[in-house]
Amino acid sequence: MTMIEVQQMSTSERLRAMETLWDSLCHDSEELESPVWHGEILADRKRRIETGEASFLSIEEAKEKLLR
Repeated sequence: MTMIEVQQMSTSERLRAMETLWDSLCHDSEELESPVWHGEILADRKRRIETGEASFLSIEEAKEKLLR
């Protein structure tokens, strides 16, 4: 599929195509390897939680912060 063909699709058609692609990628997860830095970030977040350095927001607080 070319970019021109994609641009000619309606928004709902493009969203459906994107969902189909995403769904197919999710089922092929064994083939996808997470980058090393993902593990490093997760380890750092776990360490911050365990040492009490992490802070958390409620869903309401997070939404409010994002809308500012």
